[in-house]
Amino acid sequence: MTFNFLILLSFFLLSIFSVIGYGTFFSKILSNNLKLNYGYKGLYGLFFLILYSYLSHYLIPHSIIHNTFIIVIGLSLFFYFQKKELNFFSLKITLINFLILFIALLIFKTHDDFPYYHFGYSYYLTQEPMMIGIGQFNHGLRTPSSIFYLNSLYFLPYIKYFSFYIPTLLILGFSNLVIIFNIKKHIKKKNFDFLFYLNIFFLVFINIFFYRLQEHGTDRSAQILIAILFIEIFYFLTAIKNKKENISNIFIILGTIISLKAFYVLYLILLLPIAFIIYKNRKYDLVDYSFKNSYFYAFGFLILTVISVYFLNTGCFLYPLSFTCFDNFEWSIGVDRTLKMNEHYQLWSKAGKTPNFKISNPELYLKDFNWLPNWIDLYFFNKVSDFLLGLTVLILIIFVLFYKKSSKKITLDKKIKNFLIIYIFILILFFEWFLNHPALRYGGYVLIALLLFIPFSIFLEINQKKFKDIILRLKILILVTIIIFLFRNIQRIDQEIEKYDYKPFKITFYNVDQNHFRIQKNFDLLIINYHNCKNKIDYCDEIKKKKIKEILPNRYMFIYD
Repeated sequence: MTFNFLILLSFFLLSIFSVIGYGTFFSKILSNNLKLNYGYKGLYGLFFLILYSYLSHYLIPHSIIHNTFIIVIGLSLFFYFQKKELNFFSLKITLINFLILFIALLIFKTHDDFPYYHFGYSYYLTQEPMMIGIGQFNHGLRTPSSIFYLNSLYFLPYIKYFSFYIPTLLILGFSNLVIIFNIKKHIKKKNFDFLFYLNIFFLVFINIFFYRLQEHGTDRSAQILIAILFIEIFYFLTAIKNKKENISNIFIILGTIISLKAFYVLYLILLLPIAFIIYKNRKYDLVDYSFKNSYFYAFGFLILTVISVYFLNTGCFLYPLSFTCFDNFEWSIGVDRTLKMNEHYQLWSKAGKTPNFKISNPELYLKDFNWLPNWIDLYFFNKVSDFLLGLTVLILIIFVLFYKKSSKKITLDKKIKNFLIIYIFILILFFEWFLNHPALRYGGYVLIALLLFIPFSIFLEINQKKFKDIILRLKILILVTIIIFLFRNIQRIDQEIEKYDYKPFKITFYNVDQNHFRIQKNFDLLIINYHNCKNKIDYCDEIKKKKIKEILPNRYMFIYD
């Protein structure tokens, strides 16, 4: 193993425990809660770092020195808190989980969106403090995501920007741990209910279907967390003693999801059935607790921070929703341009536009269901159909492993009625997805999976094998999932070795060329030209000078023509 490989592995491992340290600190400060498992401590830590990265970028760039301190402080917090309650079993499971996942971090060919704007946005955050109006330079800069802000905190010594995929893998890894510790709790209590099987379904699903890390982007990471969110909501409905902890977890997960992609603000509607069930069951103390909960205010503050960045980038509070946009700011994208971009997104998701063609009459195409035949022809076959086939195979395998016919009578008890309310809201979200942006990457993966996994999980609760048989089959299923995850990533790496001459143990890092830096170069050229004109030295382009304004010393606004 060469130095590059070892340094990537080392920074990855240090990042894991640094994030857990921040999560422990965050939960201790807000609720004096140190009992969270390592999965939730990790997710709480990522929430804290997201909030910190948004706020700190208003003042400073996330430089290598700054980020080194972030890692060191996180590690210090981990050792400080863990010396009081170190759990060797949890530590072992955490290390095994992340060491298995590490293979996904060995990437040469990144996703097409990565050089287009994921890298550029992340790199900008490491070079400059907040600048106003950057949305005009690239469509991707108009839709900021917390994954870019997390990436910027992993601009580290020697490795620099080659660790930008670490946060994506941390989200997958900590989500895995949440599910694993959920399953462990069910086994300890010998409680093989609906949620036991739902956890199993999603453990297999996210590791087999989302094994390619470079395809996660902002979408799949959010969808992994949506699966965790629904699991947590169901735990809230079934919990007797820990409802308050469930509420805190829901705020943390939902806030992280919306920060990853503001489109998921739609999922705030899930608070409605929760509120209805609380009211129906007269648990008014939970309403009072929710509004007094520090995590509720952290959640709200993060959402406001995300919206403020959208506004400073584009002049819209939630781009590309045109009704949230303003025309009267110097950096505004404007309502008309936003409407055109919204049309672009709809065309793309409804198969009206591809890299190779665009339909001639977008307005007519998008009207009513004119788009449906083309979407079925170009997108349903084969992307959605392949996905449905994969889900069917997964369900059949789990069904064969755990099903045993039972003579129990199915009764629509109070718990199932509450589940049905949530299921109805999943259907509402599914139809919203299908009508407005029916691409799997925009939420379709997890919504379709939920619609299938929930009824099958309930069915397996009613028809299940004996305890020893369940444990044996669960071990087999987890082992097979690990093997498939490793095999598919080894196969991917082998293809990259053959096609791109990738050397994972020698070169290790993903491919970067000058195209990745074009956004920052545009910023630099305009800033240099501005100072040339201001100081009347060297070459000065007066037209370009009008495109930038210095609002504070070395703080800039870009003017949209």
